[in-house]
This record gives sequence, C-alpha cells and structure tokens, in this order.
Amino acid sequence: MLNFNYRNPTHVVFGKDRIAELDQLIPANARVLITYGGGSVQRFGTLDKVKATLGNRTVFEFGGIEANPKYDTLLKVVEVARNEKIDFLLAVGGGSVMDGTKFIALATQFDGDTASLLQHGFTPVPVADDKVIPLGVIATLPATGSEMNAFAVVSYQGGKFPVNHPCAYPTFAMLDPELTFSLPKIQVANGVVDAFVHVLEQYATYPVDARVQDRMAEGILRTLIEVGPITVAEPTNYDARANLMWSATSALNGMIGTGVPLDWSTHMIGHELTALFDIDHAQTLAVILPSLWRVLKEQKHAKLVQYAARVWDITEGDEASRVDQAIDKTEAFFKQVGLPVRLRDHGVTQEQLSQVVDALEAHGMTALSESGKVDLATSRKILDMAW
Repeated sequence: MLNFNYRNPTHVVFGKDRIAELDQLIPANARVLITYGGGSVQRFGTLDKVKATLGNRTVFEFGGIEANPKYDTLLKVVEVARNEKIDFLLAVGGGSVMDGTKFIALATQFDGDTASLLQHGFTPVPVADDKVIPLGVIATLPATGSEMNAFAVVSYQGGKFPVNHPCAYPTFAMLDPELTFSLPKIQVANGVVDAFVHVLEQYATYPVDARVQDRMAEGILRTLIEVGPITVAEPTNYDARANLMWSATSALNGMIGTGVPLDWSTHMIGHELTALFDIDHAQTLAVILPSLWRVLKEQKHAKLVQYAARVWDITEGDEASRVDQAIDKTEAFFKQVGLPVRLRDHGVTQEQLSQVVDALEAHGMTALSESGKVDLATSRKILDMAW
C-alpha cells in the first residue's frame, strides 16, 4: 500500500425528512446564499422547505447554475456574494451546483484574477484558508460524490478544469433519498454510471496490496450492479435509492482512493467530449471506459483479472478471456441502465475525433493514466475503439 494522508471533515446527514435540521447546521446569524440549478427544486417544493427552515436568517438565492457549471455564470454569483457580504453558501442540487458553489466559495474573497484559479489542475488553488466561505449541500442527485469531497470541475473557454482546496469540503451534506425520487430516469442512469466509473478509476490500476480499499471498492461496485437497474425502473423504491445515494457518496469521498494509484484518464477524455459535443458527463464515461480498458488490457491485467473474479464472479477460462468477459459485462451493464456505449450513438463522426485529441493536447492531457504513458496517440486509439 502507498503512503497516504486522509481527512474528511464533512458531516453527513442521511435519511428521510432531515431538512428541518438545517437550523442546527448553519450559524444562526449567517448571511446565506442558496444556489441551485434548474427549476426542479422550486417545482417540487424543496426550495420553499429550505427557506422556511432557515427562519430569520438573511437569505439570498441564485438559480440557473448549469450542468457543467460555466465560469461566466459563477462570476455572477460571486458578484452577489461579494455585494451582499455572504458568509455561508448552501448548494441545493446535484454535482454541478455543488461544484459551482465550491468555486464561488473560493473565488468570492480571492484578491487576484479568478480565472487563474482554473490553472492549477489537481494542485490546491492558492486561496488562504480564512478566505474560503463555508458551504453546506443538500444533494438532489446521487452521482458525483461532490457532497463529500473538496473537488470541483468548472467549464471555461471550451475546457473543463478541476479545482480543489482543503477548505472546500462541505461542512455538512444532507442526503435524503426521497429528494431524488422526481429525477428523470436518464439522470438516475447517469448517476449509476458516474459512481461506477468513479470507483473504477481508483481501483482498476495495478495491485499495491491495499486489501481494505479493494474490498470497499468491490462492495460499492457490486451494490451498484444490484440496485442500479432497480432504482432506474422503480424511482420511489426507497431502499434501492438509498443504497445508490450512499454508493455515489462513498465512491468519491476519498476513502477508497487512499494508498492506491489512481487513473483519471476516462474522466479527462470524457471532459473533452462534454466540452466539445455537450454529451452528458456520465455518458462520456460509459463510452470511453470499456474502450480504454480494451486498449490498456496489458497495463491493467492484474486488477482486471481481480475485478472479473470479485465483481462479476468470472473464474473460469484463461485470464485473457476472463478480462474480456469482464469488460463486456461492464459495457452491458451501462447499456442495461440505459446509456449508449458508442460515440456514433451521440452523433460524433470519426472526423471529429481529431478535435478531441487536439483539445487534450491544448489542455496538457498528454501523459494520462496511472502510468503516465497514455499519450495522444494512445488516446486516439481509445477514441477510435469507442466510436
């Protein structure tokens, strides 16, 4: 197992009917800015319940944060936060709202060019700890795990940029599965696949004898395989949705990624597909991951054999055939929950694949994977395989 540090300060409030507890979670004298995306939190009454619980606090709101939150939109929220001297942010929504709100927390009291916060990749942004506005989240979509980590992704000038800071962890994350019942099926399917691939990008690398992390990752994967199709088909099945929600949070709260090598290649290539062709993030993952594995089978052989046995119960035949079966089953699972697995199904032409490679080069994504050996030529092979 590799050396690691692990810290996660987020207070998780999980279960039914917990919104009333906001009063104990947010300082009584806080000036609160509620952020949200589309109109669903208004249509289904969630926003009204939140505001009622906040009582006599001074409360402002900003709606319209997009899927794949745009820098220019977030700057408008930063202006509100500055003008109104906001000292607590409350994100009500899915991963995009949470991500955007983390950026707002970092940018509001930042003295420099806020666009420079997007130039640090996975290195923490240079914001003083006492200049980060505290935030809480109420999750309405089980998918990204952003409710329990310090990372965000922001769209800017045709790219998607990761942002993080150790003080950007939400102070609390309210996870009520019933708040997700109204989601369209495609968003639930996206959430299942997003969480599944989050686990795999921390698991399917190479062995380092991290037995606890491996078993936890495998448990999340098997749970998603069990409950994913159920929760897509039965949106008010509380038990299935609760297990999906906790799986999505556990997939990216840092625990399974401690002490192990990581590979975010699928995400980095997927980000370019979203930026260029407006394909849902999770749907880019469903397209890229199986093809990436087919190209990198030798590099990932040992962990893919383990994955085949422990996640899919594939133990017969030679190792190469077991790996192939596991990749095929993964792809079939993505299709089972309702996502396409080919770029052409999203209207992307073979000629357009060069644009993706050019974007990877422009954004410095030229040495991907846990080995750093996935160069632009290899990325092109993966894209060709995925077409």
